[in-house]
Amino acid sequence: MIKMQVIGNLGKDCVVNTVNGKNVINFTVAHTEKYRDSQGSNQEKTTWVDCAYWTDRTAISPYLTKGKQVFVEGTPEVRSFTRQDGTSGASLSLRVREVQLLGGRGEGGVPSSQGSSYSSSSASTVPSASDITEPIDDLPF
Repeated sequence: MIKMQVIGNLGKDCVVNTVNGKNVINFTVAHTEKYRDSQGSNQEKTTWVDCAYWTDRTAISPYLTKGKQVFVEGTPEVRSFTRQDGTSGASLSLRVREVQLLGGRGEGGVPSSQGSSYSSSSASTVPSASDITEPIDDLPF
């Protein structure tokens, strides 16, 4: 299995659709990398990821709004296509397994400090810091 994790900002409000009787939440996440080029100039490169979250738990959709920072995890899919001018291109999409709201612009609704998480399989969720009862000074390293 190939797994991909992305932290970024939503490019627009999500859209909830029903396909063959199943709910899917579609949204795009932009991740921007900052780096220095060979001349020492600061550069930015933004990668857009189209996300499809197949779930019956659509209660998260009102919070998936433009500018909101999210963490998404799932299985990547690369789609190739031919543009109208005949050149080939590719797009990156993600079949989402988990979405976590991190905050960002327009931080209304769910507080970012609580980090609301939604997963398609609740058994695979990681416990939050408040759920861990071990003493902090007993770290294994």
